[in-house]
Amino acid sequence: MRNLRSRPKYFIINVRGLLLIYVLLCILTILFSRTFFLQTLEKGSMPEPLSLVIFFTIPVVLLVFLVSSALQLLRDIISRQTGSRFQARLLVYFIIIVALAATPVTVITFQSVTELARFYRTLKITNVLETAGDIALDAYSLHLKKLEDTIQRGLLDGVSPPLPEGVAGIQDFDLQSDGSWKESLFRGNEMLRLKTPPGREQGFVTREIPRDTDHVRYIMHPGKNKLRLVSYFLGTGFDFSMNTLENERAKFEIINSLDINLRPILILYYGMFFLPTLLMTMIIALSFTRRVTQPIAELSEATRRVAEGDFSIRILDRRGDELGLLIRSFNAMVEDLEKSRADRVKEETISIWQTMAQQLAHEIKNPLTPIRLSAERVLRRWQNDPERLPEILESSMLAIIQEVESLSTLLNEFRTLSRPMEPSTSWTPLRELVRETVMPYANSHPHIAFDITQVDADISLKIDKHHLAQALTNLFINAIDAMDSRGSIEIRGDLVKKRESVYCRISIRDTGKGISKQDGARIFTPYFTTKESGTGLGLPIVERIINDHGGAIWFDSAEGVGTTFFIDLPGEADIGPADKSPGVK
Repeated sequence: MRNLRSRPKYFIINVRGLLLIYVLLCILTILFSRTFFLQTLEKGSMPEPLSLVIFFTIPVVLLVFLVSSALQLLRDIISRQTGSRFQARLLVYFIIIVALAATPVTVITFQSVTELARFYRTLKITNVLETAGDIALDAYSLHLKKLEDTIQRGLLDGVSPPLPEGVAGIQDFDLQSDGSWKESLFRGNEMLRLKTPPGREQGFVTREIPRDTDHVRYIMHPGKNKLRLVSYFLGTGFDFSMNTLENERAKFEIINSLDINLRPILILYYGMFFLPTLLMTMIIALSFTRRVTQPIAELSEATRRVAEGDFSIRILDRRGDELGLLIRSFNAMVEDLEKSRADRVKEETISIWQTMAQQLAHEIKNPLTPIRLSAERVLRRWQNDPERLPEILESSMLAIIQEVESLSTLLNEFRTLSRPMEPSTSWTPLRELVRETVMPYANSHPHIAFDITQVDADISLKIDKHHLAQALTNLFINAIDAMDSRGSIEIRGDLVKKRESVYCRISIRDTGKGISKQDGARIFTPYFTTKESGTGLGLPIVERIINDHGGAIWFDSAEGVGTTFFIDLPGEADIGPADKSPGVK
C-alpha cells in the first residue's frame, strides 16, 4: 500500500505561522506609526531616508514572497497541474472580497482626512495665537511700566514694610573695599534672594530662566557705593504661558507648512502602514487556498491512479471535517476495489489454468494415440508373425520417436510460458543480437532475403539476451512459415519517444500471406494456432518475454500483402560500429 501526500512545490507558511507574523506586523506598525507621525508633526519634515528604507523592507520582502508564489501558481496553471485552476478561482474570489472590504475604508479615510484638512483651513488659529501673543506682550510691557512708575514715584526709596503692590522683593548691596558687593538688606520672598547683584547699570536686568521665572528685576542706585535690586512679580505661570503660546504657535506653523503636501504625505503613510497588511492578507489567502485545494488535488491524483489500475494508493487523512470524511470514504472504496480485483484475478487465474490444463491434456492426448497404435502394431506382429517384425519395427519406432519429440516440445513451451521469468539483463547491442539470431535462418533459407541494414548500429538495450533472442526466433519462424520459404524479411530498429520516455522500436516485416482479422483477435491466446503442427504457444511466449522487459508488442497485417510485428523496449543510444554479415544485407 502506498500513501499519497502531495506537497506544494513552493514554500507556503501554514496559516498559524502567517497569523503570528500578521500580529507582529500589526504591533510593529503601531510602534512605527507613532514615531513617524511625531517626527513629521514636530519637525515638519518627511522621515529620514534610512527610516523609510528600514520600514519599507517589510512590504518589499512580503511582495517578493507573494510575487514568487503567484508566479509558481501561474506556472502550475499553464502546465495544467491538478487543482491549480480551482486554487486560482478561490484566490480571485478572496481578492474580490478583500477589495470590497478595503475600498470603502480607503475612500472614507481619504475623505475624512481631506475634510479635516479643509475644516482646519477655515480655522483662524494662527491669528488667534498671534493676538494672544500680542496681548501677552502688552501685559508684560504694562508690568514694566507699572514698575517704572513705582520707582519714579519714590515708593521704593524706603524699605519699610509693606512692599508696594507687585514688588516681590528688595535687596540692597554695599560695595566693599575689596571691590565686592555685600548684602545689607533684604525684604520679600526668600526664593528671590541672590548672592551677588545680577548687574551694575541702573535699569531692567536681562531675564534669565529659571532664576527670574515669573519675575522681572530692576537695579537702582539709592546712594554712593550702594545698589538696590528690585524684583517685580509678573503673575503666576506667566513664563509657562508664554512658552506654551510660543510652542503651540510653532506647531501650527509646522502644520500650515504641511498643508501643501498633505495628499502626498497621506498616500505615503497609508501605503507604509496599509500595504504590509494587505500583502500579508494576500499571502494568507494564497496559503489558505493551497490548503483547501491540496486535498482535492490529492483526491484527483488518486482517482487517476485508480483509473490506471493502481489500487494500492491511499490518501493520508489529517482532517476532521467533511473533506476528511470524503478522504476516508475514498480509501475505503479503493480498499474494497482492491479486494474485489484480487478476488476477480484469483478467479480468472483459476479459470485460465483450468482452460490451459484442458487444452494441454487435449494436446497431449493427440500424440498418445499414434504412439499407442504403433506400439500395438509392433506387439501384434511380435505375437502373430515374429519373423516379419523388422518390416514394421523401424517405421513404428520412428513414429513413436516423432510423437515423443512433439510431446517434449509442447511441454517445454508450456513450461516456458507458465514459469516465472527473471530476466538477467545486460547491455546488448541490438544489431549484433539480430544478426546472430538471423544468421542460422539466412543460411538455411537461401530464397528468403533478410535485411538488417535498417537496425541502428548505435542502439544498445539492457535486456536478457537469451530471452529476447528466443522471442525474435519465434517471430522469424512464423514469418518464414507464412511465406512458404520464399520472400523477404526486413528488420528495423529505431529510437522513439513515448510521452516522457525513450523506447527502442523493433519492427519485423514479412511478405507472407498475412493474418485475417478473425485470427488476429486471438493470435496471442495460448494454444491458438493456424498451423497443422503448431502448439499455439509461440506468440504467447513472445508476448510474455516482451512484457517481462517492460515493453509492448503489436502487429499490423494485410491479407495477401504481409505482416509487420512491432516491439517497443526501453533503451537508449550507445555508440557502436555498424556491421554486416554474409548472407544478410
